[in-house]
This record gives sequence, structure tokens and C-alpha cells, in this order.
Amino acid sequence: MISQITRGIKISVLTGFEGTYFKNHRLHFAFSYEITIENQSKDSVQLNARHWEIYDSLNHLEIVDGEGVIGKKPVLKPGEKHTYSSGCLLTSPIGAMKGFYDMINFTTSKKFKVIVPSFKLMAPFAMN
Repeated sequence: MISQITRGIKISVLTGFEGTYFKNHRLHFAFSYEITIENQSKDSVQLNARHWEIYDSLNHLEIVDGEGVIGKKPVLKPGEKHTYSSGCLLTSPIGAMKGFYDMINFTTSKKFKVIVPSFKLMAPFAMN
């Protein structure tokens, strides 16, 4: 598990390999990831948006921006956690993701970014 804390918000990531399949006459590698967002600060916060940079070993970069996570904009009181699962497709068996969440602190009304640490996506058969 990969974890990082930014301004009292802890992000933890678990990854998995889901298999391969053909799409548009090309082999794709499916990966899952589970992210837990834990509010270790003293203030209530809300996740409003996400930014992802998805890399594969063939030097392809995909940028994904959007509101919330999986259709939700979770509010986390001090001590609360929000866990969600999602996934991505790569055209190679090795890759990585990193990004950030745009959040707002309800006590100060200030917006801030929470870093999602870089995490590897690797098919088991690609490991040495």
C-alpha cells in the first residue's frame, strides 16, 4: 500500500491487475485501484474534483480531470474515511498513476490540493 498525507488528509492506495482483453483490435491491460481518503485534520473538508496523470511503459500519457470521484463529492468530518474503487486501461502491462484532489476546508472556506502519490500498475507476469 502506498500512502501520503497532505494538510492532514491521508491518501492510501491499493492496486490490482484485472486481466487482458482486446478492444478495437488492440490488447489492453485492465487495472483496478482502491483509494481511501482519511481526514486526520481538525476541520471538515469536501473533495470537489480530481486530476489524474496515467502513464504506461510505452510513454503514453493520459490526463483525466473531473468532478468528484465516481460521481460523488464526499464530505469528511475529522476522523472520517471515504473509500472507493475504480480502474483504468493501459496498452502495456506496466504503468503508473499520480494526481491530486481539489478540496475545500469548511472551517476556513479555503480551497487546497491533496496529492495522490504515484502508484505503480503492473501485471504479475511483467515482474522480474
